[in-house]
Amino acid sequence: MKIRLKYTTGLLALGLLSSMPLLANTEAKQPNILFLLADDLGYGELGSYGQKIIKTPEIDKLAAQGLKFTDFYAGNAVCSPSRAVLMTGKHAGHNTIRGNKGFFKKDNRWGRVSLRKDELTLGQMMQNAGYQTAFIGKWHLENPNDLDTWAYSRGFDYAVQEQWQRNDSKIYFDKTTHWINGINDKKLYDYTKWDNIDEFRTNFATEYLDTVRTEDKPFFLFMSYRTPHPHEPMLRNKSMFADKDWAEAEKHHAKKITLWDKQVGRLIKHLEIIGELENTLIVLTSDNGGHGAAGHDHKFFTSNGLLRGFKRDLYEGGIRVPQIAVWPNKIKPGTVSHHIGGFQDFMPTFAEVAGAKIPEVTDGISILPTYLDQKSKQKQHHYLYWEEQRNGNPKTGILKAVREGQWKAVQVGSEGKIEIYNLNDDISETQNLAAKYPEKVKRYKKLFKESSTYNPNFPYASTSD
Repeated sequence: MKIRLKYTTGLLALGLLSSMPLLANTEAKQPNILFLLADDLGYGELGSYGQKIIKTPEIDKLAAQGLKFTDFYAGNAVCSPSRAVLMTGKHAGHNTIRGNKGFFKKDNRWGRVSLRKDELTLGQMMQNAGYQTAFIGKWHLENPNDLDTWAYSRGFDYAVQEQWQRNDSKIYFDKTTHWINGINDKKLYDYTKWDNIDEFRTNFATEYLDTVRTEDKPFFLFMSYRTPHPHEPMLRNKSMFADKDWAEAEKHHAKKITLWDKQVGRLIKHLEIIGELENTLIVLTSDNGGHGAAGHDHKFFTSNGLLRGFKRDLYEGGIRVPQIAVWPNKIKPGTVSHHIGGFQDFMPTFAEVAGAKIPEVTDGISILPTYLDQKSKQKQHHYLYWEEQRNGNPKTGILKAVREGQWKAVQVGSEGKIEIYNLNDDISETQNLAAKYPEKVKRYKKLFKESSTYNPNFPYASTSD
């Protein structure tokens, strides 16, 4: 698939724009960027976003030190397509990956789809901007048996990447091998030795900061955590929440989030110790909404707050996620933004932060003006678009959604009726207003069609009228 530079109504093709008007030319050093990505963290699972039971003191402290977004969205409602939006700056209707599995006509099979090798990734963009780039954790954008599709080959100088689906190995989630720069040197996570897999990964991060990077260049460190994804069935800690009258799955879920919070705090403290905190932009978010798997009920801790649905849904609970941004002496502490943005915005934002040029092909808008409290300079999306292919049945497996200001449109299945919600009045999407606004149904039906380019690996998006 070749992406057209001339996008349809509402999509921005932002050409080679310099970032220099927003950040002073007198900067002595490009800022570091630490990107913290949770895996299946719900909108309501942080204390700073309303969580009352699970404790996240380190991340709540982070939110108090910076900017909290209320209307920010993941690239999709499941891992792989959401991360693809983040890594390429192209929304789900233009992306190479639109579901955790795609269709391969030649082999008549469904399987993992990797990013195209000719696509510019966020890592490559930061390399081109003069950054040392590092990736630690879950990539999920590769063909497990093609090293050229792994993080190390897609823009990251240093990459510690889990693998558990290679044809030549049988590895379980409680003993997951982490490959360094595409080489299996037996870096095995064993739950009996660390509190959780995110402690294991944070060890790599501190080692990278201390011994691998050099001080002559800024760093872009992408921490791709496991929490609270259900695929970590064993934890060493048996006493935490033992006194709670909860199902074991709920204790397990809460443990993972609290233990992860501790590791986030540990990593940020390490930045302070090595003298890099003052010159580092820290961004924390989640790849999709909270999950409801492995016995965990997403309503037990109100994981998604007041939002309808959860992971795999294009209702708000599946795609609206936290975003916290902290940048000492740049971002005002304790601030809140209602700007509507999404994962496609990180690529142009980080380009501007780095003083680089925004890639030619992007659906994103830099949110650096919002970070810097320069609201008059902040551009707005005409609308945000999502599509997700969940299975091989077009009648049930293709989902589409649009957010346009206060309005939200959702379609479940190629033959499903378009639903319309007013998020200002109904954040929980309980009142379908389609019958009241037939002209909006017509408009969003048109936007659904215009916003999606054909992708042979995810063919069903183009079949609905």
